[in-house]
Amino acid sequence: MKSLSIVFCGVLSCLSSSLQAADSHPNIVFVLFDDMGWGQPQSYQPDSALRTPHLDQLAQQGMRFTDAHSAAAVCTPTRYGVLTGRYPSRIGQFGVLTTFSPPIIPPTRMTVASLLKQNGYHTACIGKWHLGMNWVDGKPGTEKEVPIGARMTGGPNDVGFDYFCGFTHARNIGTIIEQDRVVQHVEPIDNQPLMIETAIDYIDERAKAGDPFFLYFPMCPPHEPIVPAPEYVGQSGAEDVVKKDPKYGDWVYQGDAMLGQILDALERNKLADNTLVIATSDNGAEHRPYPPLRESKRSIYEGGHRVPYVARWPGKVKAGSVSDETVCLNDLMATAAEIVGATLPEDAGEDSVSLVPLLKHGKTESHVREATVHQSSTGDLALRQGDWKQIFFKDGRRELYNMHADLSETQDVSTDNPEITKQLTETMQSYIDRGRSTRGGEQKNDVAFSLDGKAPKKKKKAPSN
Repeated sequence: MKSLSIVFCGVLSCLSSSLQAADSHPNIVFVLFDDMGWGQPQSYQPDSALRTPHLDQLAQQGMRFTDAHSAAAVCTPTRYGVLTGRYPSRIGQFGVLTTFSPPIIPPTRMTVASLLKQNGYHTACIGKWHLGMNWVDGKPGTEKEVPIGARMTGGPNDVGFDYFCGFTHARNIGTIIEQDRVVQHVEPIDNQPLMIETAIDYIDERAKAGDPFFLYFPMCPPHEPIVPAPEYVGQSGAEDVVKKDPKYGDWVYQGDAMLGQILDALERNKLADNTLVIATSDNGAEHRPYPPLRESKRSIYEGGHRVPYVARWPGKVKAGSVSDETVCLNDLMATAAEIVGATLPEDAGEDSVSLVPLLKHGKTESHVREATVHQSSTGDLALRQGDWKQIFFKDGRRELYNMHADLSETQDVSTDNPEITKQLTETMQSYIDRGRSTRGGEQKNDVAFSLDGKAPKKKKKAPSN
């Protein structure tokens, strides 16, 4: 199978990657697994039956985070948070989009890609988009297949990515889009080999160009459809992990192998020493809970949004280090801004905190994040601050857990801790009212929402004189 020819913006220079200055901006590679649970990699749960040798090796080479969280417990809203540094509840996005859903990131909103592009980076998204797009001819084709030649707007190219090759979402995995139009149809089993070939070609070309690049690689594994390539079938030794599909372990193993191919490409091109690599997941596991976490994907409990998160940055991040700080995938935006020395405007990255001090020094004098917001697929919200997690169910119920003493969230202690409940409620309400959870000027949420799931009451207008 031939890979797509890659269309690049700009002229490639003949500079060798070895000439990159040691103090130049690092390349940034963000690898996003789909539905990989916190307890699946052996670096997180040594007794896991699943094999993720490259992710585990990356953890040995960099920093492993034990308390990292996706912005949401399902795909689409988390991806919004990754690229905008903003909680998806602010736009009312709790569920996932379809093939024909309109884009949820307007071209006027800064993204990690547009920020880095403004600061001299070439930017690429290769893989699963799932953030909506406008099809020029309405709704061509079906949910599972859009015809070759169909054109779209509002996709990755309109929010800062120089290059895009990928697919809308897992149900439409066979429809391959390059830049702004459908260029090929493939069988689901051939999708991920095509994506990783394209990513490796991209790294090779950017090495020749010599300027820094940002590669966002959102893969499909281990999300359905479970379609490992023939060379991976039976290789994981985890046939009994998911009874309904014995190939699940091989699919996880293939996803990990793709991470390994990216790492190899960086090494081969002498880019590894000047590249920040982050590997994580968009939400918890699909098929079952992984103790000690409660529940799994879609849930407001920890199994829904606590995810593996590993970062390697040679010379900056201490190899083999472990951080117990609470962090969020939203933090990519502020981290990228600090790396390039940029100041985020008031209306960008409202819920993003830079991890650079933590990455470089391991610990900081205070918590990196004041607090972190979680959300379920059905509209439940939660606030995590220190050891405490308060859940605000959409139906008005409240629960409080001490995460240090009760990671499995078995004992609701709200009755015994009224002051903690009051404090967390006030903090959460302030995040809603201010349109941000970080320092800066107040911003407006795109939709109105409240902690009890009801539409907030409109403020009475002052009487006119």
